[in-house]
Amino acid sequence: MARIAVGGLHHETNTFAPLKATYDEFLRGGGWPGIQRGEAFFQTFPGMNLPIAGGIEVLRGHGHTLVPLVWAAATPSAQVTEDAYERIVGMMLDDLRAAGPLDGIFLDLHGAMVTEHLDDGEGELLRRIRAAVGADMPVVTSLDLHANVTQQMIDMADVMVAYRTYPHIDMAATGRRAAEVLHNLLSGRRKPQKALEALPFLIPLPWQCTMTEPGGAVYSDLERLESETGVLLSFTPGFPAADFPDCGGAIFGYGEDAGRTRAAVQALTEAICRREGEFAGRICDAEEGVSEALRRPAGKPIVLADTQDNPGAGGSSDTVGLLEALVRAKAPDAALAVMWDPESAAAAHAAGKGAAITLDLGGRSGAPGQRPFHASFAVEALGNGEFMGTGPMYGGACMKLGPMALLRIGGVRVVTATRKVQAADQAIFRHLGVEPTTTRILALKSSVHFRADFAPIAQDILVVKAPGAMLADPADFPFKRLRPGIRLRPFGPPFGA
Repeated sequence: MARIAVGGLHHETNTFAPLKATYDEFLRGGGWPGIQRGEAFFQTFPGMNLPIAGGIEVLRGHGHTLVPLVWAAATPSAQVTEDAYERIVGMMLDDLRAAGPLDGIFLDLHGAMVTEHLDDGEGELLRRIRAAVGADMPVVTSLDLHANVTQQMIDMADVMVAYRTYPHIDMAATGRRAAEVLHNLLSGRRKPQKALEALPFLIPLPWQCTMTEPGGAVYSDLERLESETGVLLSFTPGFPAADFPDCGGAIFGYGEDAGRTRAAVQALTEAICRREGEFAGRICDAEEGVSEALRRPAGKPIVLADTQDNPGAGGSSDTVGLLEALVRAKAPDAALAVMWDPESAAAAHAAGKGAAITLDLGGRSGAPGQRPFHASFAVEALGNGEFMGTGPMYGGACMKLGPMALLRIGGVRVVTATRKVQAADQAIFRHLGVEPTTTRILALKSSVHFRADFAPIAQDILVVKAPGAMLADPADFPFKRLRPGIRLRPFGPPFGA
């Protein structure tokens, strides 16, 4: 049986977002645990939908001895500060050097991290690990579906295995698949040949969803090609809000034969490119979305996805464009989540349940052109922000959002929190006494992850374009450093033209 070091590092970087990821953000962790290190590491993850949980389960099941490194995650934002990156990576390398003899390494990585001083945070981490352990040590990683995969990442890891669902309901399953790959390498299987192709166009985040087309068909093609060729394949549509040359989708694979591996990767790339025009969809402005929702018959909720203020993609979760549209339309039964505003949450707690208070709600991030929503609200409910996720993505995760308040203005209720989290779990509403299944309009600061828990209860879903840092159309970003020629949206203008 082998001795295997396990660890992880997650950050999805929107280089156009207003706030950076400091070391304190990794200590807090957002919707996931804060920094984990030492033997307590193994008490944190069981039952969570995370690759590290699935990886630990499989590797221990095979009888391997696991040595903890560091696992850390922070809410998506602008660049990770140099201080945060160097401290966390420094701890990981210190633990690796102190681990004693090892046979392999399993890492749970995101793949779309940009720091203040590095374009390719994961590639540099893998380079430093490879320098510490040598070329022969098997290193296998899991990756987020939104990874911006670089050649350095491919070169430094023996195998990388990416999620295949968005919403990410297969994170633990991906960790299990990656761990099986590592186990097979440790059992004597030869290190595989590798191939990588970059997609020639950026894919808008809302249309990377695998619950809709063409995402479902693309991953069906991937599984068919795997079965036909024996090549382990991954497709990462990329995170299109990172201004550096390797931003964008990638197709990569691993197999025993170099030619067959390249051919399988090329075949999948061609299948995706044939569907280029399908990676787009309807987006309406806030007023149009609210009006359409109010025209629908009563019954199941209408979901309005506030995609551009998605904190799961670097949005500040505090813009008020959709809230203003709901109030102007006098929506009779609407609930919005999650408005990040520590000051308003604290004021509501100080005033108490049932109080009427005047607030400047939202607009705390300092994003250009954004302002608070000034109005009087009723404090309907208060909460401590600690509850368990119950949906397919966040199920088993203990949310720690700090003091929370439910504020009402007319028929519109606003879930307000001290810490950010994507509105991807019905438990966020129920913590404050709102039953999402019987609410007419649910306004969610999320792009796609909400679909796993909310699509089953929704009459319809409308993607809404209101202010926020995660622009729904990548061509609207003021890119300066992309690779020349990449199309800024499906069949869109090429960068540098």
